[in-house]
Amino acid sequence: MGHSSPLLLVDDDPDLLRLLTLRLKASGHRVVAVESAEAALAQLAISLPALVITDVRLPGMDGLALFDEIRSRHPTLPVILLTAHGTIPDAVEATTRGAFAYLTKPFDGTLLLDKVAQGLSLSSPALEMEDQAWRSELISRSQRVSELLAEARLVAASDASILIRGDSGTGKELLARAIHRASQRAEKPFVAVNCGAIPEQLLESELFGHVKGAFTGAMDSREGLFQAADGGTLFLDEIGDMPMPLQVKLLRVLQEKTLRQVGANQPSTVDVRIISATHRDLEAAMAQGLFREDLYYRLNVVALHLPSLEERREDIALLANHFLKTTAAKYAKRLTGFAPDALELLSLAHWPGNVRQLYNVVEQVCALSTAPLIPASLVQRALRTPTLDLLRYAEAKQKFERDYLIRLLKLTDGNVSDAARLADRNRTEFYRLLQKNGLDPRMFRGGEESVFAERQA
Repeated sequence: MGHSSPLLLVDDDPDLLRLLTLRLKASGHRVVAVESAEAALAQLAISLPALVITDVRLPGMDGLALFDEIRSRHPTLPVILLTAHGTIPDAVEATTRGAFAYLTKPFDGTLLLDKVAQGLSLSSPALEMEDQAWRSELISRSQRVSELLAEARLVAASDASILIRGDSGTGKELLARAIHRASQRAEKPFVAVNCGAIPEQLLESELFGHVKGAFTGAMDSREGLFQAADGGTLFLDEIGDMPMPLQVKLLRVLQEKTLRQVGANQPSTVDVRIISATHRDLEAAMAQGLFREDLYYRLNVVALHLPSLEERREDIALLANHFLKTTAAKYAKRLTGFAPDALELLSLAHWPGNVRQLYNVVEQVCALSTAPLIPASLVQRALRTPTLDLLRYAEAKQKFERDYLIRLLKLTDGNVSDAARLADRNRTEFYRLLQKNGLDPRMFRGGEESVFAERQA
């Protein structure tokens, strides 16, 4: 049962060091034992262990400083702290900063072995790098997330439809992408569509495509997202927002593995694995007649639940430091980390917006920080003010423009002359704006030839 990487044991008491080494070796572990934090850092520079067990009280650099050093260099490496009675508060504080566990001396040998086994089950990134690539975007050391990923890994191998539940901002699309990467479809496309973000009139054509002449002025055929995802995975986010008529069509695709483009006479076959996600209560929606029961059972073959950030508080410091690193690179700023009281604020805060909100807070404090170490005062300020998604000016402008054009076209039923007049632009310029934003005025026309009229009674 030995691991490819040894355990690193750090204690300045030679008798205890010998005893623990014997006990761990008897359980099949390889052990490297050293008597100081300085020796441990030298050892870490030579090769990465699977897990570190260190006494808190050490001569010279203490175990907590060693833990901080390990955390900054190797954030996924589990550290178990051994504490004498007087250092318990320090160890408790270190676990909020991301230490895996602490044990108070004298401790039961089997308890240590249990903690080591748990820690190793989480430290697999250090052991099986190549096997971890699929989940690299989901940064966590929480037991709950670890169990969820083990489950996700198992279902990825099948072709079963998966429904991911979780609050907004918990990372449902990241999990869907990870499942795709771990599946046999990994080489084929992963296509994501947010059913709540696309106007109802556009959604059918987005999903299923349309043929030339499907409605007045349809000059060309266009494939939908189902065809784009053929052979791969289609991720339907906010599936609870899908309108009833489209639920019927989606069910047909899932049952028959064929789809009919808008305006087409012949169905075409399609091979797609569906992963859907929702933060809504679908059971309540079914009870109200807003969501089809038969579709629900088709989509919910396997249900995975993403915990909220508050249910995985031990990940907050890890995520904050990771986001700090990526944001510092983005802004080309030299940022070394958070002051301890700033990290504590983040760890204890209320996170209704989950990981996405944490990212926004970190991005905001990185943009505003004038010192390499981010102070608590900046974090306090960012937590008090509701965070904007910090869009670049160009992104914000583009988003406004697209939403504005959609509202105009809805208002004028797709009449370009009227829409251009309201926008105070000439037709040619208005058409160019529509083209740039990938909008087709024909999609907004009501009446007989509407692309969205139900074709099958």
